[in-house]
Amino acid sequence: MKLNSTVALTLILLVSMVAAGLVSASWGSSLGREALKGITQPDTRPSNNKAGNRAGTTRREELAVLPESDIIANVKVRMNGGTGKDLKASPVATTKAATTSAAKTELPLSVTSQDVMLEVKSARQQGELMVLAVSLQNGGKQSIRFVYDALNVTDEQGRTLKASMEGLPAELPAASRAFPGTVSISANLLDGVQKVSLSLTDYPDKRLQLQLSNIPLVR
Repeated sequence: MKLNSTVALTLILLVSMVAAGLVSASWGSSLGREALKGITQPDTRPSNNKAGNRAGTTRREELAVLPESDIIANVKVRMNGGTGKDLKASPVATTKAATTSAAKTELPLSVTSQDVMLEVKSARQQGELMVLAVSLQNGGKQSIRFVYDALNVTDEQGRTLKASMEGLPAELPAASRAFPGTVSISANLLDGVQKVSLSLTDYPDKRLQLQLSNIPLVR
């Protein structure tokens, strides 16, 4: 009995498809086993669950909660184009900045104008007076005259304070040494005042501008 050629072709195709399916299934199973190597079923025993809970609790306890103010400050820095430095470093940076600022206002302070130097060496309260120890020195080639009644003393708010200068010569000779003197201010005028400023000019030319700002007062 002869088979129809169409039937024979159909049988061959069916056999080929079945064989291809078996090969694919075998290959897929092999790949699955390779992928699952090293993976084990989780241990759901109660004793192990307790250990897992303890580990989870420890991890939660180790979570550090940053203060809201520090987070907001860091975000503002990033929004303004900053790098948002480590929040833990902020106190150190603040301390360094405060130290630097304080160092800038430590005595003695001095200023020079046209070879004439005014220096404040110290500031301390003596009884009812705040006394500043000062000195004037002329390093120029011409003598300089001063009228010390024209000395201007102000506080941080720009308010003028009555003061008197003593011990300094009315005229500084050329190439002179440093002449010591004092500036006295009534302590009653300095309630709440932490720093003062001095301003002095020569007479009558007023060519010199000797000005010292942020002179700290020690009580």
